[in-house]
Amino acid sequence: MGYEPPPGTGAIKAATLRRSHRYLMPHRVESFDRMGVSFVIDRREGYRLWDLDGRELLDLHLNGGTFNLGHRHPALVAALIEGLERYDIGNHHFPSEPRSLLAEALADASPAGALRKVVLCPSGSEAIDVAIRSARHATGRRRVVAYDGAFHGRSGLSGAAGDDRAARLFHSESSDFAVVPFDDLDAAEAALAGNDVAAFLCEVLPATAGFLMPSDGYLTGLRELCDRHGTMLVADEVQTGLGRTGGLWAIEGFGVVPDILVTGKGLSGGLYPVAAVLLQERAAGWMHEDGWAYVSTFGGSELGAVVARRALELSADPATLANVTAVSEAYGRGFADLQRGYPFLAEVRRRGVVMALRFDHPWGGITMARHLFEAGVWAMFCGFDLSALQWKPGLLVDEAFVAESLERFERALAAASDEVAAGRTPA
Repeated sequence: MGYEPPPGTGAIKAATLRRSHRYLMPHRVESFDRMGVSFVIDRREGYRLWDLDGRELLDLHLNGGTFNLGHRHPALVAALIEGLERYDIGNHHFPSEPRSLLAEALADASPAGALRKVVLCPSGSEAIDVAIRSARHATGRRRVVAYDGAFHGRSGLSGAAGDDRAARLFHSESSDFAVVPFDDLDAAEAALAGNDVAAFLCEVLPATAGFLMPSDGYLTGLRELCDRHGTMLVADEVQTGLGRTGGLWAIEGFGVVPDILVTGKGLSGGLYPVAAVLLQERAAGWMHEDGWAYVSTFGGSELGAVVARRALELSADPATLANVTAVSEAYGRGFADLQRGYPFLAEVRRRGVVMALRFDHPWGGITMARHLFEAGVWAMFCGFDLSALQWKPGLLVDEAFVAESLERFERALAAASDEVAAGRTPA
């Protein structure tokens, strides 16, 4: 029996859903329908989205931080249009002015300015692959350790790291990869004790697990363990970097400089795919030996480099970082007030605009995502902890947006609290 969109869906949206189900993403379309979330993005501007049927949503998901600076930021659109007057994807074999300028800017902006080599990639997953290869080459080892609730991507090496459900689906899991609990130095030390681990992949604040927050001293202790056992510390900042924590990089806020740092998503400005691997000199040894050891036709496209350099400038602007701090504090006050009236909101995790909200029900995150959708907000539940919801404001939201989103959040919270209190099964 063929797929049919929900009743009342407009003709253009219905046709899009049918094509998407038939050719692109059958399981996703069905899953969102079961959640009561039927949305096909049409117009987008700033931190607002409009459905093909005209419905408006506040974007508190940002596709993992891809839209940190908003949808179609005018300065980024202008940079892309200006770049098109001169550039295209470019030829990855040769030096390039836009790529070299972006690499220089990233090296200068790296933690303590210590990561001076840059590899440009088309996605965060592929950048994690390059980070693992770099660590393996530098150490002569194969093993990789990550957190059991980490998400590092879905490509070959990245998909086997951390939670490897998708790797197992495709029979690409590997005994070279191991996991440890987050925020557990004893477990990390046991995993590194054999002096055979090439890389410890550190998702600084594990996003899909609900932006878990480390205890004081954990990350400095992990840095010391990696040094002691000859393991490279890889900071996965694909979601947490580029200003989201109130500093440019989350790991810097804990006083730690990694051997390798991976960034992506927001580096694209939401307009042109680009990710990057930043390496300290030892980790970059292969770059002096074989310039073709990693190549990507679309990695670091010249148009992408033009947009990314402007996105980096905007993200690192002191005014942007000050706004992140102000927005974070405003949400902190708002959520604290709501917790007093709604015990269903069990926990608020917050560092800058990296936020997760845990609810007092195993499916609380999914329940809230559905009610928020009905209230005009799109925020994504946490894939590895369905009791939690990611709440990801942009770097440039203003006081009015904070107030509006909190008002809609309270409406959803009240409806979800009533539903759970009545004993109805949320989904």
